[in-house]
Amino acid sequence: QVQLVESGGGLVQAGGSLRLSCAASGRTGYPMAWFRQAPGKEREFVAAITYSGGSTRYADSVKGRFAISRDNNKNTLYLQLNTLKPDDSAVYYCTVVPSITIMSWRESTYWGQGTQVTVSS
Repeated sequence: QVQLVESGGGLVQAGGSLRLSCAASGRTGYPMAWFRQAPGKEREFVAAITYSGGSTRYADSVKGRFAISRDNNKNTLYLQLNTLKPDDSAVYYCTVVPSITIMSWRESTYWGQGTQVTVSS
């Protein structure tokens, strides 16, 4: 079992930054990822990171603007969001994944409640 709690979302102007956190407990010795879901759209992959933090993967839409990291001593996953755009507005979820090559949210079992990010133009 894994418990995940996201935080750090909010309202920000376009071009601004936010840092999301995901506090994890339980069986957390696995790769982790961030997904996001905008209203009326399917949940989509954002970024993933191996347990060691040595490898990461990003969706093309966020590459160069977002940065995923983790602190295993604190059991916490992070997502730094820079140069935000209105299209980045969504509920952001963290999850434990079998591999950083994950493509679909359907491949993951454990999810947090999400944190809302709203970017105004």
